[in-house]
Amino acid sequence: MNAVTIKQLAKQFSLEVLAGKDQLNRTITKARTHRPGLEFIGYFDFFPMEHVQVLGRKEITYLHQLSHEERQLRIGNIVNYHPPCFIVTSNQEGLTYLTRFCKQEGIPLLRTKEATSTFMDKYDAYMVKALAPETAVHGVCVNIFGLGILIRGKSGIGKSEIAHALIGRGHRLVADDMVVLKKLGPETLLGTHNGTNKEFLALRSIGLLNVVRLYGRKAFQEETRIALDIELAAWQKNELNNELEVATETSDYMGVTIPRIEIQLQPGRDVVGLIEVAANNWYLQQQGYSAAEEFIQRLDSDRTETEE
Repeated sequence: MNAVTIKQLAKQFSLEVLAGKDQLNRTITKARTHRPGLEFIGYFDFFPMEHVQVLGRKEITYLHQLSHEERQLRIGNIVNYHPPCFIVTSNQEGLTYLTRFCKQEGIPLLRTKEATSTFMDKYDAYMVKALAPETAVHGVCVNIFGLGILIRGKSGIGKSEIAHALIGRGHRLVADDMVVLKKLGPETLLGTHNGTNKEFLALRSIGLLNVVRLYGRKAFQEETRIALDIELAAWQKNELNNELEVATETSDYMGVTIPRIEIQLQPGRDVVGLIEVAANNWYLQQQGYSAAEEFIQRLDSDRTETEE
């Protein structure tokens, strides 16, 4: 299971550490935050204690209005569950009592200048990706016309060379050789790099290239939602390659199904152009258009007119 440390979280969001500096290696395994409300009045039946607890103006104002004894009781009840950390939003002050409790129990207390809703939106978006189930596949990931495409094939078949040619046509590299796939939902697969291969493209006979240094920032993209899986294969002489409409095939990654297309390679064949066509055709299919269906309708219409 993936996890994010409090230290990583503090660095990502520039959080001020008010207490628990020696506990920043504690880990977070749940993506969503929680704002304690019912818990302050003693109801803990469904308290998500493994989630980061966010205290906004509403929560802090409520605590300020309590008597010293009542405040001690309300905060103490929550702290006893030892959530990963507390984060106070809107740069609120007057947190002496909360700081003392967190120091006593060894729970990190952090603060952000962001408003509560703004911070929670950013946090949730970041953590969903950081904690998403992931797998690594051998291949190349590119973004073509805003569409994420995974290009696979046997070693040496020309995946990286095709990616380089696509960059030359204005498209973007996401990852070369090793592609990290993250499952963000039942139908959402995100492609990204593994950090080490970020911005790098390896070409046989040339060596390792940094595409951003060579072609500028527009040549690279951090991540992209995968919509197509294209497999490069050797040309098969005896196969029928002029189908009216290619049967839809799919690939499965961690339970997410995406369309799969096989492109057979042959000298002189414009594979880069075919990949661009595949991307544009995918867009049309999402809009409900099929060239094959329109062609068949024309044939039927011509046949009807001839019979009349």
